[in-house]
Amino acid sequence: MPPFVLDDPTPRDPRRRWDSLDSAARDACYDNNAAVPDSAARVAARNAASATYRAAHPAGLDISYAAGDRTAFDLYPAADPKAPCLVFVHGGYWQRNARADFACFAEGLNAAGWAVAMPGYTLAPEASLAAIVAEIGAALDWLRADGAAHGIVGPLVLSGWSAGAQLAALHLGHPAVTAVLAISGVYDLAPIRETYLNDKLGLTDDEIETLSPLRLPVTAKPMTLAYGSRELPALVHDARNLHALRAAAHAPGSLLPVPGADHFSILDEFRRPDGILVRAAQDLLGGAR
Repeated sequence: MPPFVLDDPTPRDPRRRWDSLDSAARDACYDNNAAVPDSAARVAARNAASATYRAAHPAGLDISYAAGDRTAFDLYPAADPKAPCLVFVHGGYWQRNARADFACFAEGLNAAGWAVAMPGYTLAPEASLAAIVAEIGAALDWLRADGAAHGIVGPLVLSGWSAGAQLAALHLGHPAVTAVLAISGVYDLAPIRETYLNDKLGLTDDEIETLSPLRLPVTAKPMTLAYGSRELPALVHDARNLHALRAAAHAPGSLLPVPGADHFSILDEFRRPDGILVRAAQDLLGGAR
């Protein structure tokens, strides 16, 4: 009798034959907009919902944490200043989007009694990836020093989506961070340099080696790695590979596939207090105590 083999529905990682792919095929490995046919309509709906939510919660908006047009927070405090806070870093391949576009994803956690803090950051090519990473560190420093003055005292769970997941994963070791919830991220930058995304990023050898979570020593704080079951294979395998690396080092944290979710719909699990991502944040904090 042959050994039991798990039937994995995820397509094989196309990057295993990277050298045989032409530039269009390499670009397609990371083109989330093209992979989700109605992505433009979803982004428009997200931005509209975020504008509504942001307008309804104006008290903590546009609070600077460093000099720069984008280096500011939108804060959505909880009624209890000691409540946990999710710090959410937006995505957009480090070169598009803004914190205001994601305000609606504070809704579920706010309803569950959590605070939410959304930092912005300078986009490429105005800033290098190394500079963007440093800005997220400065944002966390600011929260640690000044969050109490704005009603945020409780433990911080750092989260991010897409490029924001890479930025969150890199800051698991920050002293202000209790745990990380990384969603639909890119954790090895080397292939990115050989796609259209690098036109604005201009990744260096040093950035690839020092800013790729899959190339760095494991930090032994809790990290949950979430992805949608309908994500591009490159993103699914990056999440699995990073979880495997951490598991081999006995670092705490879960691998969380979200059934039926694609790169955009996965964030809807932040819209309800019983959403999968809301529960994942709550579970991380419980596991860190």
